[in-house]
Amino acid sequence: MGSPLPYKTPRSLPAFTVESGSFKDGQALPPAQTSARLGVSGGKDESPGLAWSGAPEETKGYAVTVFDPDARLGYWHWAVVGIPATAASLPAGAGTADGWLLPAGAFQLKNDGGTADYLGAAPPRGSGQHRYVAAVHALDVADLGLKAGTPSSALGPLLDRHTLARATITGVFERH
Repeated sequence: MGSPLPYKTPRSLPAFTVESGSFKDGQALPPAQTSARLGVSGGKDESPGLAWSGAPEETKGYAVTVFDPDARLGYWHWAVVGIPATAASLPAGAGTADGWLLPAGAFQLKNDGGTADYLGAAPPRGSGQHRYVAAVHALDVADLGLKAGTPSSALGPLLDRHTLARATITGVFERH
C-alpha cells in the first residue's frame, strides 16, 4: 500500500536513537498530532516532540521530516532543515507557522498541504491505518542550499546525498 519513503534507506546507513514524548514507536498518534485543518475531530496540528542521541561525530547539521508512505502518492507532513549539529531535540509544537520554537537557523519547507508548518495526520476515511514516519537525518553539511518555503518534495534527493545516519520513529493513525 502507498509509496516508498521519499529517500533511500540503504542497509549500510547507520542508525542512531530518536524518542518522542508525544507518541511511542508503533503506537497510535494522539489527537495533538492529528489535523484539525483537515477535519480530524480533536486534532491540533501540533508537531511531535523529538529528542535524539548517538549521531555520528562528523554530523554538521540535521533535517527532520514526517512522511506518510501509505498515502496514495506519499505525503509530506513536515520538513525542517538548517538544524544545527549542536541540537539534540525539537519541542512539541515547534512546527508552528512562525517556527519560533525551532533552533536558530532552522526553517520549515512547505508540506504537501502547501503550508510551511506541521500538518497533522488525516488519512482519508476508509483508507486503513497509515504510518507517519518521523525521521531525524544526520547530515554531512550544515546547509542543504534550500530556501524557506521550498516544497518538501525537493528534499528527498538531497537527503540521499548528504545523510550520514538516520533515526526514525513511527506513529500510526486511521480514520473510521
